[in-house]
Amino acid sequence: MELEYNTQREELKMPEYGRHVQKMIEYVASIPNKEKRNEQIQAVVAVMGTLNPQLRDINDFKHKLWDHVQIISDFKIDIDSPYPTPTRESLSTKPNPIPLHNEPIKATHYGRNIQNMIEVIASREDDEVKTYMIQTLAHYMKQQYIIWNKDSVSDETIFRDIEKLSDGRIVIPEDMQIVSSNPDGQNHQRKNGPKKNMLRGKDNKMNNNKKRKK
Repeated sequence: MELEYNTQREELKMPEYGRHVQKMIEYVASIPNKEKRNEQIQAVVAVMGTLNPQLRDINDFKHKLWDHVQIISDFKIDIDSPYPTPTRESLSTKPNPIPLHNEPIKATHYGRNIQNMIEVIASREDDEVKTYMIQTLAHYMKQQYIIWNKDSVSDETIFRDIEKLSDGRIVIPEDMQIVSSNPDGQNHQRKNGPKKNMLRGKDNKMNNNKKRKK
């Protein structure tokens, strides 16, 4: 018996279903009686659903299975589908291209998202909400600056960057400050200092008492 290699076989229309499903669909398509074809294809669709359980997470997964039957049969099978029969053209239509931003980023270390946020804030009328948005943005930019540069940065540098990236449309209020993202850390350090000194003082007293007893 001569061996048959996959390279010599007909190309699989949908490899995820395998060759057995494709042969079953080819067999159903060859049945002369349409009523018999409709009966047999129901069993084939059930097998396809079992082989690809991940399709159950897709809305209307049964519709997908019947569309796949048409694709595997090269749109040549004549059956009564419970769903509208797709055409080759309808399934091969390319999606609309997503528009890409081609304009250069003014400050690559901040990224395009921050640049977009600056554009939104700059286009807003001056009010309390805008002031809050500027302060929140400045705080976020300072965090990103420290992450990427691994160095401290002054509030004035961040404010200058905002004004520069907004082409002067955002004016930073004179009394604005960037609130530290970790104020508790400093407080803990201050509280821990006196405690250590108190413990050292107690240790010294205990040592002195032991010496006197000796």
